[in-house]
Amino acid sequence: MEASIDFEQLLRAIGDGVVVANAAGNIIFWNAAAERIFGFSEEEAIGKSLDLIIPERQRQRHWDGYHKTMDTGQTRYGHDLLRVPALHKEGRPLSIAFTVAMLYTPDHQVSAIVAIVRDETQRWTDERDMRKRIAELEAGQKQAV
Repeated sequence: MEASIDFEQLLRAIGDGVVVANAAGNIIFWNAAAERIFGFSEEEAIGKSLDLIIPERQRQRHWDGYHKTMDTGQTRYGHDLLRVPALHKEGRPLSIAFTVAMLYTPDHQVSAIVAIVRDETQRWTDERDMRKRIAELEAGQKQAV
């Protein structure tokens, strides 16, 4: 027996953030997990530029890569995890990790890009604190020798 899947329901229910942007970089889909991660409601995000969640200092680099991806239809982040800074509605920095998938028109033109996003801010903070503690311990050992 073949099950019928409601893909919109699936995308809305999934625990990872799902953000879809059109070729121009405007948000056309935003699920509840994206709202939880970034703080913007669906109504606040739909139709807005991805700049909504991209820190100012990262925007040029982001758009250079985005436009290249839209032009070529190629991305290495379909399989490789991309970790980048992002921005919460409250202005606080986030550390996110995501992969992307390209969507195409019937004539094989890129129509949109889908990002599957996780908030890794706590993991990033924990790793930074651990590296700092290791450096302190190593410095203390060198002084003791």
